[in-house]
Amino acid sequence: MSAPVEAFAGVSAFPLTPLRDDAVDTRAFAGLVERLAASGADSITALGSTGSYAYLSAEERADIARLAVRHAHGVPVHIGVGALRTSQVLAHVASAEAAGASGVLLAPMSYQPLTEDDVFGLFRTVSERTQLPIILYDNPATTRFACTPELYARIAELPGVASIKIPGIPGGVDEVRARVDAIRRAIPEHVTIGISGDAYAATALSAGCDAWYSALGGTLPDPIIAIARAALGGRAAEAEELSGRLAPLWALFAEFGGSLRVTAAVAELLGLAPEGCLPLPIRGLEPAQRARVAAALRDLGL
Repeated sequence: MSAPVEAFAGVSAFPLTPLRDDAVDTRAFAGLVERLAASGADSITALGSTGSYAYLSAEERADIARLAVRHAHGVPVHIGVGALRTSQVLAHVASAEAAGASGVLLAPMSYQPLTEDDVFGLFRTVSERTQLPIILYDNPATTRFACTPELYARIAELPGVASIKIPGIPGGVDEVRARVDAIRRAIPEHVTIGISGDAYAATALSAGCDAWYSALGGTLPDPIIAIARAALGGRAAEAEELSGRLAPLWALFAEFGGSLRVTAAVAELLGLAPEGCLPLPIRGLEPAQRARVAAALRDLGL
């Protein structure tokens, strides 16, 4: 059940799932995916955290999976399948399979705190029930569960696990490389390591990560792809310079509690999503905050 490594390397762009009047705006979503398919992104991951998967019904998620594959025009599509119960996860996996997905992205969601054995059992069950490659999504900022290196190693040995999506790592190249190398030594050679936390990606890719699972890349793919190509091509200084140009957006991510609200504002300002596209009770940015995002986009020529 091995997967082609190229489907889990490079830039994987995470589109929003825009809502309009509390219903998925399928036209806007299809437009975002079409845009990504034309951009040169190496893969598209629908229903990640940027895609608000936890706020959608099973029917909405199945529809999104079908739309993503249909409008990706052959670009590999990974589908987020995280849910509170294992039976729900397996239902989402079945929907991803039926849609023709290239892989599934699984975060260990919880209400009650999970143990490492709970999480390992979840991944073992999924690996036994699907032929689709699996991406381990370690996102403690949203799940409140942080994987240890030992858990990475246990899960990576399961059949079908193709990639690990790790949180952003602050620090310079040498410091980040030490962390990436430690993970690399603990997992099978075929399992790729992908970085999230867009502000950290240029350094992480230069330090040995294989993939960038990008929130902003789902809405502004061109500058993200340019950074990744430079970093993965051995041009670390160029990658850092290109990432530095986006520092005003990275700063807004930090100030406004993460990437989601800022990315939604970018999509709305560019006419790619309807205003108020996030699922309530998540509120978008206030007018003054949106104005700052708009100013950053103007200054960056985006």
